[in-house]
Amino acid sequence: MKIIACGSVPTIVASNAYFTGRVTQNPIIEAEAPARLRATSVSFETGARTHWHTHPLGQTIHVVSGAGLAQSWGGPIREIKAGDTVWFEPGEKHWHGAGPKTAMTHLAMQEALNGSPVDWLEPVSDEQYQG
Repeated sequence: MKIIACGSVPTIVASNAYFTGRVTQNPIIEAEAPARLRATSVSFETGARTHWHTHPLGQTIHVVSGAGLAQSWGGPIREIKAGDTVWFEPGEKHWHGAGPKTAMTHLAMQEALNGSPVDWLEPVSDEQYQG
Protein backbone atom coordinates (compact mmCIF):
# COMPACT_ATOMS: atom_id res chain seq x y z
CA MET A 1 0.00 0.00 0.00
CA LYS A 2 1.10 3.53 -0.76
CA ILE A 3 -0.58 6.61 0.71
CA ILE A 4 -0.03 9.92 -1.03
CA ALA A 5 -0.62 12.48 1.72
CA CYS A 6 -2.92 15.42 1.07
CA GLY A 7 -0.80 18.43 0.18
CA SER A 8 2.29 16.39 -0.69
CA VAL A 9 1.83 16.89 -4.44
CA PRO A 10 1.79 20.54 -5.55
CA THR A 11 -0.96 22.09 -7.65
CA ILE A 12 0.12 22.78 -11.22
CA VAL A 13 -0.96 25.78 -13.30
CA ALA A 14 -1.71 24.13 -16.63
CA SER A 15 0.35 25.09 -19.67
CA ASN A 16 -1.17 27.29 -22.36
CA ALA A 17 0.37 24.80 -24.80
CA TYR A 18 -2.59 22.51 -23.96
CA PHE A 19 -5.26 24.76 -22.41
CA THR A 20 -6.99 28.09 -23.07
CA GLY A 21 -7.68 30.21 -19.99
CA ARG A 22 -6.69 29.56 -16.38
CA VAL A 23 -6.66 25.89 -15.46
CA THR A 24 -5.10 24.23 -12.41
CA GLN A 25 -4.32 20.54 -12.00
CA ASN A 26 -4.01 18.53 -8.80
CA PRO A 27 -2.40 15.18 -9.65
CA ILE A 28 -4.05 12.22 -7.91
CA ILE A 29 -2.12 9.18 -9.19
CA GLU A 30 0.33 8.19 -11.88
CA ALA A 31 0.49 4.48 -11.20
CA GLU A 32 3.75 2.62 -11.69
CA ALA A 33 4.03 -0.08 -14.38
CA PRO A 34 2.56 -2.51 -15.03
CA ALA A 35 -0.43 -0.35 -14.03
CA ARG A 36 -1.29 2.42 -16.50
CA LEU A 37 -3.79 4.59 -14.60
CA ARG A 38 -3.40 8.37 -14.53
CA ALA A 39 -5.86 10.57 -12.64
CA THR A 40 -5.94 14.32 -12.02
CA SER A 41 -8.39 16.80 -10.55
CA VAL A 42 -8.67 19.63 -13.08
CA SER A 43 -10.24 23.01 -12.27
CA PHE A 44 -11.27 25.35 -15.08
CA GLU A 45 -12.07 29.01 -14.48
CA THR A 46 -14.98 30.47 -16.44
CA GLY A 47 -14.37 30.09 -20.20
CA ALA A 48 -11.23 27.94 -19.77
CA ARG A 49 -10.91 24.73 -21.76
CA THR A 50 -8.59 22.06 -23.06
CA HIS A 51 -7.25 22.03 -26.57
CA TRP A 52 -8.53 19.32 -28.89
CA HIS A 53 -6.95 16.02 -27.89
CA THR A 54 -7.25 12.23 -27.96
CA HIS A 55 -6.38 9.42 -25.56
CA PRO A 56 -4.94 6.17 -26.88
CA LEU A 57 -6.96 4.08 -24.39
CA GLY A 58 -9.89 6.46 -23.85
CA GLN A 59 -10.70 8.86 -21.02
CA THR A 60 -13.32 9.16 -18.29
CA ILE A 61 -14.10 12.51 -16.74
CA HIS A 62 -16.33 12.90 -13.69
CA VAL A 63 -17.58 16.41 -12.92
CA VAL A 64 -17.30 17.12 -9.19
CA SER A 65 -18.40 20.77 -9.11
CA GLY A 66 -19.81 23.44 -11.36
CA ALA A 67 -20.88 23.07 -14.95
CA GLY A 68 -19.04 22.98 -18.23
CA LEU A 69 -19.00 21.88 -21.83
CA ALA A 70 -17.65 18.93 -23.78
CA GLN A 71 -17.55 18.18 -27.49
CA SER A 72 -16.35 15.38 -29.74
CA TRP A 73 -15.10 16.29 -33.21
CA GLY A 74 -18.06 16.73 -35.55
CA GLY A 75 -20.60 16.44 -32.73
CA PRO A 76 -22.68 18.95 -30.79
CA ILE A 77 -21.39 20.83 -27.76
CA ARG A 78 -22.86 19.13 -24.70
CA GLU A 79 -23.42 20.65 -21.25
CA ILE A 80 -21.95 18.68 -18.34
CA LYS A 81 -22.54 19.36 -14.66
CA ALA A 82 -21.63 18.13 -11.18
CA GLY A 83 -22.37 14.41 -10.88
CA ASP A 84 -22.06 13.69 -14.62
CA THR A 85 -19.56 11.14 -15.92
CA VAL A 86 -18.36 11.26 -19.53
CA TRP A 87 -16.52 8.48 -21.42
CA PHE A 88 -14.46 9.31 -24.52
CA GLU A 89 -13.57 6.33 -26.72
CA PRO A 90 -9.91 5.55 -27.53
CA GLY A 91 -8.73 7.96 -30.23
CA GLU A 92 -11.89 10.12 -30.02
CA LYS A 93 -10.93 13.74 -30.75
CA HIS A 94 -12.56 15.98 -28.14
CA TRP A 95 -12.28 18.91 -25.74
CA HIS A 96 -13.86 19.83 -22.39
CA GLY A 97 -13.85 22.77 -20.02
CA ALA A 98 -15.82 25.34 -18.08
CA GLY A 99 -18.93 27.02 -19.35
CA PRO A 100 -18.90 30.63 -20.51
CA LYS A 101 -20.45 31.74 -17.18
CA THR A 102 -19.52 28.86 -14.86
CA ALA A 103 -16.35 27.35 -13.46
CA MET A 104 -16.01 23.56 -13.43
CA THR A 105 -13.84 20.91 -11.75
CA HIS A 106 -13.62 17.34 -12.96
CA LEU A 107 -11.60 14.23 -12.27
CA ALA A 108 -9.79 13.11 -15.42
CA MET A 109 -8.92 9.41 -15.56
CA GLN A 110 -7.07 7.71 -18.37
CA GLU A 111 -4.52 4.98 -19.00
CA ALA A 112 -1.15 5.46 -20.65
CA LEU A 113 -0.13 3.46 -23.69
CA ASN A 114 3.64 3.18 -24.03
CA GLY A 115 3.96 5.87 -21.36
CA SER A 116 1.63 8.38 -23.03
CA PRO A 117 -1.93 9.03 -21.77
CA VAL A 118 -2.81 11.87 -24.19
CA ASP A 119 -2.08 13.27 -27.65
CA TRP A 120 -2.54 17.04 -27.70
CA LEU A 121 -3.79 18.76 -30.84
CA GLU A 122 -4.79 22.30 -31.88
CA PRO A 123 -6.54 24.86 -29.64
CA VAL A 124 -10.34 25.09 -29.59
CA SER A 125 -11.10 28.42 -31.26
CA ASP A 126 -13.46 30.94 -29.68
CA GLU A 127 -15.87 30.25 -32.57
CA GLN A 128 -15.79 26.49 -31.88
CA TYR A 129 -16.23 27.07 -28.13
CA GLN A 130 -19.21 29.38 -28.67
CA GLY A 131 -20.82 26.91 -31.08
